[in-house]
Amino acid sequence: MTAHEDGPLLRPYTITRGRTRPTGPEFDLMSIIRTSPSAYSGVTGLAPEHWRILQLCRVPSSVADLASELGLSLNVVRILLGDLRDQGLITARPQATVAQLPEERILREVIQGLQAL
Repeated sequence: MTAHEDGPLLRPYTITRGRTRPTGPEFDLMSIIRTSPSAYSGVTGLAPEHWRILQLCRVPSSVADLASELGLSLNVVRILLGDLRDQGLITARPQATVAQLPEERILREVIQGLQAL
């Protein structure tokens, strides 16, 4: 086995500094992540992967999309997101479910009200 073949096996361990779980609550696969305004004010000491997440999350992104874009495992991405959340650099919210959406009747009334204006 060459050193090049060993790289991918060691890299996640190195990126997470040996951690196997994120701090705080677990990030759901479909949680929506967004860079918070405080991320733009003099933040230093972040790993390149952290910076990449902050760049990607200028537009709200799901945890699954981030893992795909970064080419990292979901667990590694969740750990990195935990680091950023601990520093107040991202916000996370669950994806809207059908139960959280307003009733169709209410939406129709709002549309009718807007049309009447």
